[in-house]
Amino acid sequence: MSSSQPRHAWLRALGRAEPPPRLTLASGTYEFVKNFKHDFFAATALYSGPSGKAVLKMGRCISLFGLPTAWIGRWLTRREGRMYELMADIEGVPAWLGYDGASALAHAYVEGAPLGRRDAVNDEFFPRLSAMIDAIHARGAAYVDLEKPENILLGEDGRPHLIDFQISVYYSPVSLRRWWLPRKVLSTLQLSDRYHLLKHWRRLRPDQLTAEQMAESYKAPFWIAWHRRIFRPLTLLRRWILVRLGERSSTRVRSPG
Repeated sequence: MSSSQPRHAWLRALGRAEPPPRLTLASGTYEFVKNFKHDFFAATALYSGPSGKAVLKMGRCISLFGLPTAWIGRWLTRREGRMYELMADIEGVPAWLGYDGASALAHAYVEGAPLGRRDAVNDEFFPRLSAMIDAIHARGAAYVDLEKPENILLGEDGRPHLIDFQISVYYSPVSLRRWWLPRKVLSTLQLSDRYHLLKHWRRLRPDQLTAEQMAESYKAPFWIAWHRRIFRPLTLLRRWILVRLGERSSTRVRSPG
C-alpha cells in the first residue's frame, strides 16, 4: 500500500486510512493485493485467499467537516449486500462472500476488464447480458447503473459480468402487489436498463440487432434526457474540482473496482 498521505482526506471514504492488510471471512483469511479505487463513498481493494481472489468494498466511515456521514456508508453497504445476496445465483453476478463489519462487503473477483467502447465481444456476450438483466428484473429489481460501461466486465472467459449494485433498486413482492408507486418506479427503472443495454449492444454488435431494436437504442426515455441535462453539468463540475485539487487525473482510468 502507498505510504503517501492524501492531500484532501475528507474526499476519501476512509479519510487518511487505507484498506486493511488482511480480510477475514467465513472462508478464511485473505491478504491485501492492491487498491482499485478510493473515492468519497467507498474504498475498493483486491485480496487473495483460500478461495481465490476477493474484492472488499468499504463504505464511508469518517465525518464530513464535523457532520456524521458514516451512516451513509453503512446504509449503502447493506443495500448493495442485499442485492448481491438476492442475485447471487444469476450467471454473471460475482459470488457473494459476506460482510466485514457494518460498512464493508466482499464478493468474488472476476478475471477480466471493464467493457470498452472498442472491445471485441463474441456472439453470446450481449444475449447473455440481456438474459442477466431479464433475470434481475424478474426478481423485482432494476440494475439502474447500466449506463456506465465500466460496470459491465468482459471476463477472460468472454462472458459478461455485472458489478457495483450500490444504487440498484429492489421491491418485495408484497410492495409490488399492494402499491402503485413501487410498480411505477420499478417499471421506469427497468425500461432505463433496457435502453442502456441496447445502446451498448448497438455500439459493439449492431449486426445482432433488428431494425426495431436499433431504433429503440436511439430513443432515450424522457426521464433519462432530463437526468442528463440536470446532472451532467454537475458531474463535469465535480471532475473539474477533483482535477484542480489534484485528487484525480484529467484522463479517466479504467478499473474493475
